[in-house]
Amino acid sequence: MELKVGEKVDLVIGRFTNVGISVLVNDEYEGLLYKNEVFKRVREGQKVVGYIKKLREDGGIDVSLQPIGFLNKIGPNETIILEKLQSLDGGFIGYNDKSSPDDIKYHFKMSKKSFKSAIGGLYKAKRIVITDKGIELVEKDTE
Repeated sequence: MELKVGEKVDLVIGRFTNVGISVLVNDEYEGLLYKNEVFKRVREGQKVVGYIKKLREDGGIDVSLQPIGFLNKIGPNETIILEKLQSLDGGFIGYNDKSSPDDIKYHFKMSKKSFKSAIGGLYKAKRIVITDKGIELVEKDTE
């Protein structure tokens, strides 16, 4: 097997199982996309871009629809949050690191872990303020 963790691959969505979705990786290998890591609708036979998450000792391949690793994951998620904040009057959203995973998944289409990483990065970059009530944009308009 010539695949590497983090590598961008072509996926074909296969059958849905209790654990996740069986996928065909690069038209050659069978992989697994865990259902708790899928934040958009996919259908059987659909072709999507994915990333190698883990090459298991049993020969299995775990894949993700999001780029792997902190540096890859944080950029697009920060952008989603910033765009949402910039689109609202007052630059405020009533969600923070204490919000429920279901609310975050529904409103931001990402996991709570990804959301917390993204707002942490935005906070460190002094782009947002995190309060008990939510997050607020520091720079109201950067354009």
